[in-house]
Amino acid sequence: MSLLHIQQIQKSFGANQAVKGISFDVEAGEMLAMIGPNGAGKSTTFNMLNGQIRPDAGDIVFMGRSLIGRSPREIWQMGVGRTFQVAQTFGSMSLAENVQMALLSSASKVYALWQRATLFKRDEAIELLRLVGLETQADKACSALAYGDVKRLELAMALANQPTLLLMDEPTAGMASGERNNLMALIKDLVLDRKSRPNGLAVLFTEHSMDVVFGYADRVMVLARGELIAQGSPQEVRDHALVQSVYLGYGQTFQGVNA
Repeated sequence: MSLLHIQQIQKSFGANQAVKGISFDVEAGEMLAMIGPNGAGKSTTFNMLNGQIRPDAGDIVFMGRSLIGRSPREIWQMGVGRTFQVAQTFGSMSLAENVQMALLSSASKVYALWQRATLFKRDEAIELLRLVGLETQADKACSALAYGDVKRLELAMALANQPTLLLMDEPTAGMASGERNNLMALIKDLVLDRKSRPNGLAVLFTEHSMDVVFGYADRVMVLARGELIAQGSPQEVRDHALVQSVYLGYGQTFQGVNA
């Protein structure tokens, strides 16, 4: 059984059919890239998987359990992590406190405000910061971080619930080439490191930078106008005639970093 099974999900906003009955699977221990031109339906699909919007039809099954009708918080606590195109962090808090907030959420203790949250699982927070190379900055204010480090912090927060599936919406958006490769290499290492564990860690990510997609994805799926038009290995997708046609039709070269 696949870790995540998506069956014929659909979503419309008024007369606009954003997602037109797409189906795909995410396997344990893989990095699957979702690509497509602007307006392809990537963000809508991501938001349905995360529980932010509900599909009009179809089903989303994670580890044998349907996610339809569950809140983002419920889905997070089931073992689905999420990062966003614009990093979701608390600028006035330290790095450690940001991760501790994620740990509090994972432990369902966000509302226990009478307890000293700054003491809650600090050692675990430091370990998560160590995983992303930020442990020496644990007590620095998040607002003082370089943008690439903010993305690393968000990754540490997304790992707080020990996810089996990590959803990453344009993880390298706004980053320079070196920062992009460093972050994706870190994510790849995390996936490889956890392959020996039960269910491991799978990553589904959207991305506009083709160097990231072809450099780090095990498999690629392509959306266009709300439909899944191709999926396969990076090389199979790169060579796919319809995919090339779609990208060229948007005035872009498929090899370009803005494809």
